[in-house]
Amino acid sequence: MVKNSSPIHTRAMILAAGKGERMGDLTRACPKPLLLVRGQPLISYHLRRLAAIGIQDCVINLRYLGEQIQETLGDGEKFNIRIHYSYETEALETAGGIIQTLDFFEEKPFILISGDVLCDYRLEELLLQAALLEKNESSILAHLVMVDNPSHHREGDFALREDGSLGLEGQKLNYAGMGVYHPKLFSNYPLGYRKVGDVMKAAISQRKITAEYYSGKWLNVDTPERLELAQRF
Repeated sequence: MVKNSSPIHTRAMILAAGKGERMGDLTRACPKPLLLVRGQPLISYHLRRLAAIGIQDCVINLRYLGEQIQETLGDGEKFNIRIHYSYETEALETAGGIIQTLDFFEEKPFILISGDVLCDYRLEELLLQAALLEKNESSILAHLVMVDNPSHHREGDFALREDGSLGLEGQKLNYAGMGVYHPKLFSNYPLGYRKVGDVMKAAISQRKITAEYYSGKWLNVDTPERLELAQRF
């Protein structure tokens, strides 16, 4: 388990354990988070943006070619943020990777970002949502950023109800891979392979997950074609 005793309340996690199979030959010897976007590793954009809003500690989960990521990023000093690593010896999927790092967050809400997305959403807004979740006056367990469904995922992920909560039925939007989560959402699940969508279903039915629609720039950098688009993002 990852341990940390930083005085700052809001911490962050970047998901970077995936193999990136849709990238083909590009990720045979290089993990997807280290693919270059305008001369910089994709994951470096997240680290710099998190540091810019005052996040001091970030944990990155690693599996496929993870040693390359740690060797490249180091302790985070060059990004002005402390980087911690959580190695996965087996595939855990998103929720499983989070469950393995729960001790790091010390029961406080945290920012979660998928390592293969680019978005110009203001991360300061997630800090405000983290503060609301920490007060937990309404028992909200997560707040997600939603975007229009891209061409490769027309069916979307979740619906956004009029009251701001997520729904499983109705016109669905695409989860942007960015949000704030309370550790309580995962606390009843044992470590193992688990998808975050499966964990959220019960909380969604109880209207304990809120969301917002974002209409700005967003891109899932998961194919060579979209990596090319990222160079012009």
